[in-house]
Amino acid sequence: MTDPAAPPPQSGLDYRVAHLAERLAAGRLGELGVRLETRGDAVLLTGTVPSTECRDEILRLAREELAHHPVHSDLLVAGTSSPDHGEDLT
Repeated sequence: MTDPAAPPPQSGLDYRVAHLAERLAAGRLGELGVRLETRGDAVLLTGTVPSTECRDEILRLAREELAHHPVHSDLLVAGTSSPDHGEDLT
């Protein structure tokens, strides 16, 4: 009998990571710049996203899809603020 609280085997994790990548690419976020890497039984998300809201949504989806596995984030938020001064081209 298997323990329902135990994490699924590695092959199950690979499947779930691939499914998450598809969800991110096809969903409303259309996020193609996020990479997912398995590290043992954990998953590392890396890349650059346009906003903190986007990052938070990606992390929510990752934790939902990868329940029972640690999710680590190295997602950077792109700076989208306007420059505070003009560029000097001289």
